[in-house]
Amino acid sequence: MTFFEIVILAIIQGITEFLPISSSAHLILPEALLGWNSQGLAFDVAVHVGSLLAVIIYFRNDIIAMTVDWFQFGFTKNQTSNSQLAWFVILATLPAIMIGFAFKSFIEVYARSGTVIAFTTIIFGLLLWYADVKATSVRVIHQMTWRHSVLIGLSQAIALIPGTSRSGITMTTGLLLGYDRESSARFSFLLSIPVILGAGLLATLDLVAEPSAVDWSALAYGALFSFVSAYICISLFLTWINKIGMLPFVVYRLLLGSVLIYFIYA
Repeated sequence: MTFFEIVILAIIQGITEFLPISSSAHLILPEALLGWNSQGLAFDVAVHVGSLLAVIIYFRNDIIAMTVDWFQFGFTKNQTSNSQLAWFVILATLPAIMIGFAFKSFIEVYARSGTVIAFTTIIFGLLLWYADVKATSVRVIHQMTWRHSVLIGLSQAIALIPGTSRSGITMTTGLLLGYDRESSARFSFLLSIPVILGAGLLATLDLVAEPSAVDWSALAYGALFSFVSAYICISLFLTWINKIGMLPFVVYRLLLGSVLIYFIYA
């Protein structure tokens, strides 16, 4: 890849990993519109590392508090809000792991087409709009319940279908369950940590199993630009989301899905 391609793909990964607009839909655009080659498994691992570091550093205080309380109170009757939140993140992660392993091969064979990505981008964009319009916003993140965490976790598993958007579907579910926009987004971002870590580890194992020549400078730049773009994205999103709502992202998804359909069937 050229340096320009590295920068663009890394920024796309960093931003779309956390915005409710589908990273898979965006990562096929350079190939479809510009004829770029696939970035490869090693680069994919690198940009995921950058995104992972961004979300960990941004939420470092929350993560430390959750971890400390989980080890201290997580296995007692005297749960704190932070130890409970840690359990909810763990619980919400399990459906994606189990369903992912069960249907990984099926999804890779039948669901990674441009047509699927285009239509899921539109359909789940409309669902996000409905959830935002109907949201009651009466709950905050520390009012999370076991049942709600399971439901959000199950919705996260749906994001195994390309074009759905992991962040988009978890925020949609959070809104439908009555959580405000910021709480839905924060829980979605916290959920991304084990998901990105797991995906990165699986990709690393695949990379080790099929070793090839590695351009280390490309990986370093990819991780760097992915980290910077992801960190800025998280910060701005949480700052603005209560003011702007989900409509701009819904409109963008509808336009993106329409563009993909045009290029697929033109």
